[in-house]
Amino acid sequence: MRAWAGTRARRFAAVDSAPCLSYAKTMTWDAEIDAAGLLCPLPVLRARKRLLGMAPGQILRVVASDPASIIDIPHFCAGSGDALLATEQEGDLHVFLIRKGLAEGAAQ
Repeated sequence: MRAWAGTRARRFAAVDSAPCLSYAKTMTWDAEIDAAGLLCPLPVLRARKRLLGMAPGQILRVVASDPASIIDIPHFCAGSGDALLATEQEGDLHVFLIRKGLAEGAAQ
């Protein structure tokens, strides 16, 4: 069992070069997806679809209950060019803040 399993503490874990904890808690987002109750790969597929309709630099908040999302969402972001800004544990839910990267095919 993971160390954080069953805790109710609200915490963000910085990812890559994510800003400090206080920045992540005050961050606003442009769109949100509630993927609670959906199993892999649906949270990632819904995030991908929503990000395709967003402008570069906008932020998407994804809420998921699937334990695999803590692996799937960061892996998706690494491959898509989008930036995973922070992750948060809210009870049994995992919250991800993703910044939309450059438009597909725009830069190489």
